[in-house]
Amino acid sequence: MSLEGLRSFLLWCAIMNYAVLFLWFFVFILARGSLQRIHGRWFHLTAEQFDALHYSGMAVYKIGVLLFNIIPYIALRIVA
Repeated sequence: MSLEGLRSFLLWCAIMNYAVLFLWFFVFILARGSLQRIHGRWFHLTAEQFDALHYSGMAVYKIGVLLFNIIPYIALRIVA
């Protein structure tokens, strides 16, 4: 794979991952009550635990996207 192809791949991966992150955020904001009832039944979570888990999950996901998509993309842009 060429450098240009790899850059394009990383850019599209980052775009799709951020789309998933925004979808997760908006579903969390708009359907929080329904999600909490379902997850609360399955895992016996309090409202505070539910919020903390989703917030932490979004943070870890975002850090993963930065480390595995954005930073390599920037490095390849600098090299080329």
